[in-house]
Amino acid sequence: MTNSYESPFCTRYASKEMQYIFSADKKFTTWRRLWVALARAEMKLGLPVTEEQVAELEANVDNIDYETAAKREKEVRHDVMAHVYTYGLACPKAKGIIHLGATSCYVGDNTDIIIMRDAMKVVRRKLINVIAQLSDFALKYKDMPALAYTHLQPAQLTTVGKRATLWINELLMDLEELDFRLENLKLLGSKGTTGTQASFMELFEGDSSKVKKLEQMIAEEMGFDGVVPVSGQTYSRKIDSQIVSTLGGIAQSASKFSNDLRILQNFKEIEEPFEEHQIGSSAMPYKRNPMRCERITALARYVMIDTLNPAFTAGTQWFERTLDDSANKRISVAEAFLGTDAILNLLLNVTNGLVVHEKIIRARIMNELPFMATENIMMSAVKKGGDRQELHERIRVHSIAAGKRIKDEGLDNDLCERILADPMFMITREEMDAIMKPENFTGRSSEQVEEFIKDCVNPILEKNKDILNEKAEISV
Repeated sequence: MTNSYESPFCTRYASKEMQYIFSADKKFTTWRRLWVALARAEMKLGLPVTEEQVAELEANVDNIDYETAAKREKEVRHDVMAHVYTYGLACPKAKGIIHLGATSCYVGDNTDIIIMRDAMKVVRRKLINVIAQLSDFALKYKDMPALAYTHLQPAQLTTVGKRATLWINELLMDLEELDFRLENLKLLGSKGTTGTQASFMELFEGDSSKVKKLEQMIAEEMGFDGVVPVSGQTYSRKIDSQIVSTLGGIAQSASKFSNDLRILQNFKEIEEPFEEHQIGSSAMPYKRNPMRCERITALARYVMIDTLNPAFTAGTQWFERTLDDSANKRISVAEAFLGTDAILNLLLNVTNGLVVHEKIIRARIMNELPFMATENIMMSAVKKGGDRQELHERIRVHSIAAGKRIKDEGLDNDLCERILADPMFMITREEMDAIMKPENFTGRSSEQVEEFIKDCVNPILEKNKDILNEKAEISV
């Protein structure tokens, strides 16, 4: 235990992998990699930078004296210049050319883009694995009838697998959005203080081709196919907003899933995994609370609300830049990713061990199915010569009586028995049993599951088969 605040994302929720991506070590080593890329490009384009200096910078990327950097930052009140100074102490031969022509946003903003790219790749990997696990579940239960609901009231029948495709479909929408963001993400490049590249024009004596080549070389070294076409001092803060909104979309889908599952667990139809020694309640030993799905709901709420932070930041930047973005974005963007990572860890855990109670599902169906089957029963009687309008009225009367028995007396649904006893319907027990098969009421559910997995999911899983079969551990 410590005597200072610790983020629950670090102690309870987010993976070590995602925490590292937003760590100081990742940030400052990336700054140094960017300084190496800048120096190398400047050397190749003819500026007075030597191979020896570039090699020295490269050799000391991970050799960061954080104590010296912190002490220097207290003196100069500037984090970038503190790290330029610290890097220079480690690289005396290259000290004079570190950060040549650049402004602070060269390392700050380009690093933010790199970090978001790397974090999105982790999110993408986990998201695809959740989709894969839910797809297995959907196929396994594609034929199992289940009550479907509108307004949280029993409507018609679906299948357990078909309902799972609704969850998957939203996650596929999120994946498409995430892939779009990754494919279109570009570095800021080396744009200078107000985005005009004036300092680099000075360094290269007015040679625009070399200025343009410089940032293209940097982009390639950092793994990007290009830089933003225009900017002020920073990349547009709309990029942060768009990326966090994409994470918010994943949170929406996760919240939909977790709320559905919490209700299904209340119905005793489907439950999240419950470990052998897990305690559901300190007061009620019999309880099996859906704590993981509740946590998904809670974290999803946080991420969805967090999307407003980058949106307001993007909308309130003045001209070429203001610094009211910095404090907000270093919290909101990082925590959006940490929160999404935590949600996906939970989703991986829950979807890998869903417990389906088939007999409960069947019993709930059979208690509602008589009402749903009345049209089929009525049509059967009409074919035997019955009057459709008279039959409709008789069913209405019987349905009201059966409903009263269920709601007011707490007894079972006897609608079928009432209809069997009514000679107007001319129906035998065998005919009633044939009609009252739940499988007759699920429409194309099973086919829809097969078609959806085959056409929409499998092509994605096949393309990404090298990252499948990931399992997540959750802390508590």
